Amino acid sequence: MKRTSKFMTVVLAAVLAIGFVNNAAISSPSNFKYAVVDVQKVLESSRQFQAIKKEQNAKAREISQFIQSANKQLQAETDATKKRALETKLNNELNAKKSAMEKSKIEKLKQLDTTISNIITQKAKQNGYDMVVAKGIVLYSTGTDITNDIINMVK
Repeated sequence: MKRTSKFMTVVLAAVLAIGFVNNAAISSPSNFKYAVVDVQKVLESSRQFQAIKKEQNAKAREISQFIQSANKQLQAETDATKKRALETKLNNELNAKKSAMEKSKIEKLKQLDTTISNIITQKAKQNGYDMVVAKGIVLYSTGTDITNDIINMVK
């Protein structure tokens, strides 16, 4: 899950950086207004993200139970040919379950990414920001931190 969170942060940072390059070329420095947002904090504070984590944990427990059950079935089978066929069948089922779990997680994280990006865009437009940058990629900033505003809007 941590890898996915980092991926989401990098994706949002890249999108925002592209916007920065475009806006910086157009805007004059004297009236350039920007903000920073801690995307990781927003993500982890999101009810949707917590629901995704809870769902993934439940699916992981189901897969663990499936594996335990499969091991018992394999141990109970004494015929070598039937055992190999059963093992292949169970491995295919396990792979299908893992694939479905990952696909569901990716789809839901994409939806959440879109939601958060739209909220950040909405907040930026409301407050007249030329740019919003992910806090994780900024070493120093005098820009307004809108993280808590975004967290409240995402919830």
